Amino acid sequence: MSTAVSPLAPKRYPKMPEIEGVRIAAAEAGIKYKGRKDLMVMVFDEGTEVAGVFTRSKCPSAPVELCRRNLPGGKARILVVNSGNANAFTGRKGREATQITAEAAAKAVGSSETEVFLASTGVIGEPLEAGRFSHLLGDLVWRADPAGWEEAARAIMTTDTYPKFVTATARLGETEVIINGIAKGAGMIAPDMATMLSFVATDAPIAAPVLQTLLSRGTATTFNAITVDGDTSTSDTLMLFATGRAAARGAPRITDAGDPRLVPFRRALGRVLKQLALQVVRDGEGARKQVEVTVTGAKSSRSAKRIALAIANSPLVKTAIAGEDANWGRIVMAVGKAGEPAERDLLAIWFGDIRVAHEGERDPDYSEEAVSAYMKRDEIAIRVDLGLGRGKATVWTCDLTKEYVAINGDYRS
Repeated sequence: MSTAVSPLAPKRYPKMPEIEGVRIAAAEAGIKYKGRKDLMVMVFDEGTEVAGVFTRSKCPSAPVELCRRNLPGGKARILVVNSGNANAFTGRKGREATQITAEAAAKAVGSSETEVFLASTGVIGEPLEAGRFSHLLGDLVWRADPAGWEEAARAIMTTDTYPKFVTATARLGETEVIINGIAKGAGMIAPDMATMLSFVATDAPIAAPVLQTLLSRGTATTFNAITVDGDTSTSDTLMLFATGRAAARGAPRITDAGDPRLVPFRRALGRVLKQLALQVVRDGEGARKQVEVTVTGAKSSRSAKRIALAIANSPLVKTAIAGEDANWGRIVMAVGKAGEPAERDLLAIWFGDIRVAHEGERDPDYSEEAVSAYMKRDEIAIRVDLGLGRGKATVWTCDLTKEYVAINGDYRS
């Protein structure tokens, strides 16, 4: 793990409130890292409902397969997460490791194995020795505490340089409910559902099918709109847990995704997901700049998003931004290669509020001095208008620096 904290790290962290029905603990299991916690459990009260979205990679990890198997039950009692080893591409040994862990976790909380959820993050292809930590689960459950959110966020880090955690409140009926979330991710980030790992919990009494609808819809403009390096993880897991304990304070139980009382909660959940997603981008391996790419005037929103991702994933665009060079020719290249409808002579491009290209050529008022000054910022906005329709999309990425190569060149050592 890198020792230098990203310059884009939050200047202030929120004080994480306790969520009734959630207790957390972490431990040093020595899976890969020395002298830091690398194992986390989240324990939930009976009746906690759950939703999840997982990687669409065709080579998913063993924990992802277990989560998919248990999710239809809609109930959760414990989440176990380890860092340092992804337990991916580990064959029969990987499945055995998840089975050993699930059995130990279920025993620790006195639940069925169908109410156990697992996640692993780290090196791919290395067998995970569940025996190194399964015996710790009983003690972790026993000492789990409602105040452990920051500790949990730190325990799931790999090449992250800072922990990622956010909180929000929302009205559900006449009652205030809490939403807390943590995430990890810095490299191998081009989510195709969520991001590497993210876990969100609330005390709201919301039924599992409604949670699933909220989560699936909420990822489209948040976690599924970020990219660091264009590589989708084998381990992508985003889960949402609802303990329902706010019902005792008068919160209504929601069983219909169309219930108008859900609107404030849905908006607050969206804010939590977006803030977590942006923290992942801002901790992109070696990142020095956050980049927002907006495409307007496309034939459709889907087309706009594909073009935006072509720009955001281009190493040439990302290295130009790292070098503080407003090389809009590289953006033209990325638009042209995206395989989506585009007309060269209708294209317009902006860096921030500065239009650099218009009607297929350099803007007549182009000022190299003004654009160069803008590129020194640590947050860069690129906008492309295609002039073809009403489709629009925004995605977020970061620059590509020498440090990204250094981190990933040494990742397994």
